[in-house]
Amino acid sequence: MSIRVLIADDQALVRAGFRVLLETAPDIEVIGEAENGEDAVTLAAELSPDVILMDIRMPKMDGLEATRRILQESHSASEGSTAGPRVLVLTTFDADTYVYEALRVGASGFLLKDTDTAQLIQAVRVVADGEALLAPSVTRRLIAEFASRPEVRRAHPKELDSLTERELEILTLVARGLCNQEIAETLFISPATAKTHVSRVMMKLQARDRAQLVVMAYEAGLVVPGPESN
Repeated sequence: MSIRVLIADDQALVRAGFRVLLETAPDIEVIGEAENGEDAVTLAAELSPDVILMDIRMPKMDGLEATRRILQESHSASEGSTAGPRVLVLTTFDADTYVYEALRVGASGFLLKDTDTAQLIQAVRVVADGEALLAPSVTRRLIAEFASRPEVRRAHPKELDSLTERELEILTLVARGLCNQEIAETLFISPATAKTHVSRVMMKLQARDRAQLVVMAYEAGLVVPGPESN
């Protein structure tokens, strides 16, 4: 089954470029293009894409608000299920101050606009699977930077009360950017067990994917932004 992708960017050449690159993959299908946030919201509802490539800076409605609306509508329609489109934010390297907030409202990660074909295709596949946070080293730096700002730090420890000690440990390792294999090696457990723990944490915290787990861990103070997050 093909991964259905919607591209949202106000530049026609950018949209065309991403379409050409994505359509080289046999398992990816571009089902629509939106030139602003309003169109992205409308097309997401009409076409039900698996993944949305979302530019932040767009006219009429920016990508941040479009992401919030799309995911809220998807959440309401599915009655709380984590099913629905995965949003992959398009950005230039550390230029968009909205990346952290986009992840916070539910985006699954971000992608640099100058990425090559192989990375683009892999990014779409990873986000569609919901298995890993994209570009963990860069993403950690961005999240650490914005999470350290007083205006975005929102500690809600009660949200974590349902987690066991091991699950809190798992959440902390996810927030540090470790994949399931690395978590398994750190805790001396099997990769399958690590994956099960991560899935259980996501279910308990009602997180769509690992990106939201990272944000929750920073906001709860489980991981303190600093050199170790680079």
